[in-house]
Amino acid sequence: MAAPTPATAHPMRRTATPADWAIRGELFLNCSCTVFCPCVVSLGAYPPTEGYCHAWMAIAIDAGHFEGEDLSGLNVGLLVDIPGRMAEGNWKVAAYVDERATDKAYDGLLQIFSGQAGGTTGLFTMLVSEIIGAEREKVEIVREGTKRGIYIGRKIQGEIEMMKGLDADHPVMISNSKYWMGPDIIAAAGVKSKVRDYGRVWDFGGKSAEICPIDWKGTKG
Repeated sequence: MAAPTPATAHPMRRTATPADWAIRGELFLNCSCTVFCPCVVSLGAYPPTEGYCHAWMAIAIDAGHFEGEDLSGLNVGLLVDIPGRMAEGNWKVAAYVDERATDKAYDGLLQIFSGQAGGTTGLFTMLVSEIIGAEREKVEIVREGTKRGIYIGRKIQGEIEMMKGLDADHPVMISNSKYWMGPDIIAAAGVKSKVRDYGRVWDFGGKSAEICPIDWKGTKG
């Protein structure tokens, strides 16, 4: 999931319109890789373990704003379907935005997660070739100790747990990386994890998962 070079950028690149935005919180995901995601340490140089990447992502926004609109406390879920190396693009993505979001917050979050708002997620304009869906949903996110969960009706029901390290109080993690999401990635694994939407029926139980504190922002002005 590293930013692509011009040679690997998707030809159907959309134009970003930089906005004033910021998000602090946590992103966690579960994907189809059989072991810890190679993209984190290789920055996209190696393909996913299965040659493709199917994943759900959960974003818990602890504090944030978009053009003056408060985003604090909102949740976002993503369904992500990538046919090969993440940096080569051609992602297909569906977004589930917290039903509690105001109209401005909803529109802002879609701009952020499509890359249109620029900044940290601006690379999505090169990576995402198709937004297959965008909808308001009840997006429930649970963060308890070493466990994380996202529940969007029957569409996504995902539960992951951090991998235990030698020190029981310190999970296995990659630190000080150049990964686009953030420098510190906690390794985890799927526990019960199913996706059933947009013609996709996926089960990530036992598959690779990760947890990342995020501090993202736009670049307007």
